[in-house]
Amino acid sequence: QVQLVESGGGLVQAGGSRRLSCAASVRTLSTYALGSMGWFRQAPGKEREIVGAISWSGSRSDFADSVKGRFTISRDNAKNTMYLQMNRLKPEDTAVYYCASARYTNDWYVEMKIREYDYWGQGTQVTVSS
Repeated sequence: QVQLVESGGGLVQAGGSRRLSCAASVRTLSTYALGSMGWFRQAPGKEREIVGAISWSGSRSDFADSVKGRFTISRDNAKNTMYLQMNRLKPEDTAVYYCASARYTNDWYVEMKIREYDYWGQGTQVTVSS
């Protein structure tokens, strides 16, 4: 019912910045209402982890401790697009980054539990060189 497409990945030097985008499309007549959206990442040999998430309204967000103060999330509901701005990148940020959507609950809820996310993008690779 929902298709998510990430873009913006690539190679960046440590200390640099990168912005990822996630475009969402919901099928006509779908009963699924987009709610909180999140960014996740998975490095080789590691489990997928949450990077951060944002409420439907965009007024609230939360982040994993490893990226707090370096990454921000925003969304433009008119464009059905979410963004991940990554600053001061480190080699340990190297991973495949995924966006995902959770079902709408209210305007302000930020979903941080991976199991609550219903739809996923295909991922985009971010490689940070030292």
